[in-house]
Amino acid sequence: MKLRSLGATGIKVSPLCLGAMMFGAWGNRDHDDSVGIIHRALDGGINFIDTADVYSQGESEVIVGKALQGRRDDVVLATKAHGQMGEDPNHQGNSRRWLIRECEASLQRLQTDHIDLYQIHRPDPSTDIDETLGALTTLVEQGKVRAIGCSTFPASEIVESHWVAERRGRERFRCDQPPYSMLVRGIERDVLPTVERYGMGAIVWSPLAGGWLSGKYRAGVTSSQSRRMNAVDFSTPQNQRKLDAVERLAQVADGAGIRLIDMAVAFTLEHPAVTSAIIGPRTMAQLEDQLGSADVQLDAGVMDAIDEIVPPGTNVNDEDDAYRTPAVTQAWRRRRGAR
Repeated sequence: MKLRSLGATGIKVSPLCLGAMMFGAWGNRDHDDSVGIIHRALDGGINFIDTADVYSQGESEVIVGKALQGRRDDVVLATKAHGQMGEDPNHQGNSRRWLIRECEASLQRLQTDHIDLYQIHRPDPSTDIDETLGALTTLVEQGKVRAIGCSTFPASEIVESHWVAERRGRERFRCDQPPYSMLVRGIERDVLPTVERYGMGAIVWSPLAGGWLSGKYRAGVTSSQSRRMNAVDFSTPQNQRKLDAVERLAQVADGAGIRLIDMAVAFTLEHPAVTSAIIGPRTMAQLEDQLGSADVQLDAGVMDAIDEIVPPGTNVNDEDDAYRTPAVTQAWRRRRGAR
């Protein structure tokens, strides 16, 4: 795979990033099998692995740590913090108290002395962004973290983070990790242009839209062995729209002589702001099914056809936004009498 620059960090990463969310109790419970998948990904040209403390409550990081013994120096290793780890209410969030402590825990689980990219998994309205950036700056100065990033941050909060970093002398976010696919294109409106404007990289997750673009789920063929898809109510208007879009996109792929799964991943990699697309296999077969996607090139005709089916900057289902600001979701923030 031809490596790409991760923003302006000088770090070179593969266009496919191996997501480790499905290694452990959330997916593949067999540690040896998961390690084998990681090794196959590395042998296949991937040099970028992304995990998070919250994935299977640390088990994913443990598995990644096992897999990287003897190969750590050849891998750009990313992990994230923010999610709830245990019952203590302070074992979560973006506070200095938690991030300093949880970074140490991640280092132990990963069996490494540094993390190449440490990311804030979600915004935390209860924590001043300067508090968060201050903690991350400390970790960089201590040599425990090489670069920092955010995940699923709105454009306005990315801008604010850079404003604070410049004025307070903090480390700045070097990348964002938003959801992006042919069905979920909302970030094209402001997040991706903001990422480009600030010289950041975008590491996009769910290029297959949670399995919708895997090529296995088309109109009239929605019964599948996939546990995730079996839980979907295909009768809702929103999911009917998604099924219709998937069918039309599949026809475009068929007409171009490529698989839908390859078109889906390749589409995300066409955007100039995107550095890598995260693939998250649970099995070896799923990994093999996606490894070649980075080599697929989409011509202008295919890209135009995709735009006609799902217009740029739109989500087929508005509920697919991975993060909804508390200004909308919490009544007390928009109603004077709700406090």
